Amino acid sequence: MPDDPEEKTHPFDAAPVWWWLLKPAAREMRHRPTEPECLLWARLRNRQIAGFKFRRQYAIDRFILDFFCLEARLAVEVDGPIHAETHNEDAERDEILATYDIQVLRVRNEDVRNDMEVVLARIRGALVKGLPHP
Repeated sequence: MPDDPEEKTHPFDAAPVWWWLLKPAAREMRHRPTEPECLLWARLRNRQIAGFKFRRQYAIDRFILDFFCLEARLAVEVDGPIHAETHNEDAERDEILATYDIQVLRVRNEDVRNDMEVVLARIRGALVKGLPHP
């Protein structure tokens, strides 16, 4: 986010009023990730998947995304047990993000812990699918 609170870098960046609320929350979430987030971040960081750059705890609109690849407009959300009860809220959030042409890929904590290679294959597939063919 730029220094000027009225300026946005991308059309989907958090509005200034949201940014100043989300920024400290995102920073705190980066400092206190869940175990599955740590495991996945170790595999996403430093362009390890086909050279794509991911950011973690990235604010868009009024949401903080677990992981976001700007180039492919792909959000990866690591869902814990609470998400079994938040289907409607998650669907609404995903619909709002879709208006920014952002695809949301949801993975479960258990899958990150127990089937990392399957999770990474799903992410690779979503990254490639979202890009235009040369």
